[in-house]
Amino acid sequence: MEYKGYVGTVQFDEEAEIFHGEVINMRDVVTFQADTVEGLKKEFQASIDDYLDFCSERGEEPDKPFSGKLTLRLDPDLHRSIYIRSKKENKSLNNWIIEALGRETRAQ
Repeated sequence: MEYKGYVGTVQFDEEAEIFHGEVINMRDVVTFQADTVEGLKKEFQASIDDYLDFCSERGEEPDKPFSGKLTLRLDPDLHRSIYIRSKKENKSLNNWIIEALGRETRAQ
């Protein structure tokens, strides 16, 4: 499920006969639940809207779904190897990694 850039996952509790979900692409904890699929979608959107309103009322910036910045720790040999490959292809290391990850995710 996706709404305003936020992504939610859902599980079904068979014993309680209820769906419950959580927004997964943020650090803050935002959850929702309902007993129908239609209700679940509404509750998911309402939870995001409530979260954004809560942040606004407190004068705080809401946790955004990923900044696009990622820090990696690599084995030095791997770092050297991908750096050399990126230079051989006349690409920055950053662009080479982005393209490689893009190829990998499209292959799935």
